[in-house]
Amino acid sequence: MAGERSADDIQRDIERSRAALAETVDQIAERSNPKRIANNTKQSILAKLQTTEGRIAIAAVGGAVVVLIVRRVRKH
Repeated sequence: MAGERSADDIQRDIERSRAALAETVDQIAERSNPKRIANNTKQSILAKLQTTEGRIAIAAVGGAVVVLIVRRVRKH
């Protein structure tokens, strides 16, 4: 009959599906690796800090810290 598949055809389809599933699981494991995520985040932050806007943000935060320290020292 048309549309019927042999056991070999079904077995090949199962093997292809298993291989595709294994590849997908490997990709998910790689993407969700905590060390990889941390390293990517670190690299992204370092790259942003190298820009003009990043340097301005660092200076602003540093200035705010200095102001808070001076205020605290003057209180005591």
